[in-house]
Amino acid sequence: MRYPEKLRAGAVIGLVSPSSPISEERQEECCKVMTSLGFRVKKADNISASKGGYMAGEEKLRGEWINRMFADPEVEAIFCIRGGDGANRIIPYIDLDVVRNNPKIFQGYSDITSLHLLFGQECDLVTFHGPMISSNVVDKFDEETKQAFFESLTAEDEYTYFAPKGMPIGVAREGYGEGEMTGGNLTVLCASVGTPYEIDTKGKILFIEEIGEHIGNLDRHVYQLKNAGLLDEVKGIVLGQFARCDVGEEGFDMTRVILDAIGDMDIPVMYNIQSGHDFPMITLPMGAVCQMDTETKTIKFKVER
Repeated sequence: MRYPEKLRAGAVIGLVSPSSPISEERQEECCKVMTSLGFRVKKADNISASKGGYMAGEEKLRGEWINRMFADPEVEAIFCIRGGDGANRIIPYIDLDVVRNNPKIFQGYSDITSLHLLFGQECDLVTFHGPMISSNVVDKFDEETKQAFFESLTAEDEYTYFAPKGMPIGVAREGYGEGEMTGGNLTVLCASVGTPYEIDTKGKILFIEEIGEHIGNLDRHVYQLKNAGLLDEVKGIVLGQFARCDVGEEGFDMTRVILDAIGDMDIPVMYNIQSGHDFPMITLPMGAVCQMDTETKTIKFKVER
């Protein structure tokens, strides 16, 4: 896996909408905030387009804009405006050779999980599960989110997850695990099962986050992964934010579901990792080699360019 080149001050940033749209007014706000951070901006022309009211235009157009941004020699990093729905529709229209031959920073989360899996598994590219411009940067780019954003994209040899103040790393099962990190939004991960782009978990650290789900739905999703054999050979599990997700009786939560699912597997499980649909939103490099150690309560990533 290749960690892309560092984010450079004054870089040209490509803004894309692989999933859902935003308004034209919101577009302007996104461009202004990126300029205020010292970057120059190129933006896709489908950001405010609409198909069905929930996708930013036709899937072919959304895919072609990914290709253009990777192929454009001026663009040094590609940031998703937001998540939403429909990213898995664009996969057939993405030119994987263009991505392989032009590795660069690609960042987003939620529905963008489909593209993290695609670029990691098919192009050997480390991508970033981190803030999106409309969703995070415009209105609430808090200092801890901002710090992790820049540290992850400019790291030299190692990047370390730091727990935001008052949000310590939790340990559900002790141990040490090492492997490339994969994962993202739980619903989107499950949608990959049975497709040519099914998540590959063998020998990897699995990261999971979700928003607005009942505990029964979370349970169903986890057991889909389990029954598909996708938990059998993971080296560790990292549980992110489960924003606005319900908890069952007697505190039966996502950690309990995971522990039931893995049974007596001798792998570490950490929780309360602040990455997902809430704030602060700490960036995680997907595909980078992750070392998770419950004794020291650390999560570290190797930066290998």
